[in-house]
Amino acid sequence: MKWLLTCLAVLFIVAPAMAGEDPYIAVVDNDILANSFYFSPKYTQFFYDQTSIGAPVCSGTFPPLSQYTRVGGAGCEQFLSQTAMNQPEVCDLTGQVTDQIPVSYRDRGLPNAKTPAGNTGFYEWWIRLPKKPDGEINIVIQCGVVKPNAFAVYDYDSVALCAAETGERIGAGVCVRQEVDPGVSPVISTALPKIKAIAYPGPYNDFAPFNLTAFKNPGSYTFTIDSKTGCISNNGNMQVLDGGPNTRILLKACMDKTVVTKLPVTGQCNALLQTEADLRAGDLIYIHLDVPRQSTVDIYCHAQSARLQGIGEAIW
Repeated sequence: MKWLLTCLAVLFIVAPAMAGEDPYIAVVDNDILANSFYFSPKYTQFFYDQTSIGAPVCSGTFPPLSQYTRVGGAGCEQFLSQTAMNQPEVCDLTGQVTDQIPVSYRDRGLPNAKTPAGNTGFYEWWIRLPKKPDGEINIVIQCGVVKPNAFAVYDYDSVALCAAETGERIGAGVCVRQEVDPGVSPVISTALPKIKAIAYPGPYNDFAPFNLTAFKNPGSYTFTIDSKTGCISNNGNMQVLDGGPNTRILLKACMDKTVVTKLPVTGQCNALLQTEADLRAGDLIYIHLDVPRQSTVDIYCHAQSARLQGIGEAIW
């Protein structure tokens, strides 16, 4: 009898681990329909038909439509941009120009919205979690970034000849990077986009929306709790994603930029004094990327330029 009770005790102890955890990747619209141009076969394994596992693309009427909505409907996952979604996928080096009208460019990607150098602009994504996250939530952004007017001159060779990164110092001439002397930063910080991320409840949850908090990477991944408020403090290791001056990110042409956000925990408050909540499948993550007027490069983003990646609770 003692042996039987011991076995049962061990079984109950390990039962939570046996529930299973697996990776997920989520984009705007049903994840299983993600454009394969942007994802390797290794990644496509982790896209789910979210409608079949209880994470609807659309639910209710929030988020509403606006004049900036380019993809999605009311209550659905959405992509919004300040400029029209009428640009080609500059990251497709095999694309062909079939006409002089931008919408006639032919490539393997999705239509993009362009924010030219020296202009303000923004991009927004509303993405539902396909499953309950069990670990940190990665916000991954991949946009086309080229030197000013590069596509107009070199079309689909622009990335191969004029690839850029946000905050880059641009020199005189076509596709010229300005070099710097020692003691001078090669990055213009005020030219970098800023990011905001907010969690909203979906059809299976109920909480007040709150901003996500990012770990700075590399970093110590340690918390600093304010002694007066008991909330997480912004510091050298963590930053609440509120779109402020300390949320700037550097994007490189056609490459991933990953922001690692802390797994929300019910009862924990962030630097904005908002209380977090455990997230569930169907909850919405809102991502806002703000491009400042000081931007020195052309930025092209589309509906799947932002995605969520993480490890979640297995469906079965």
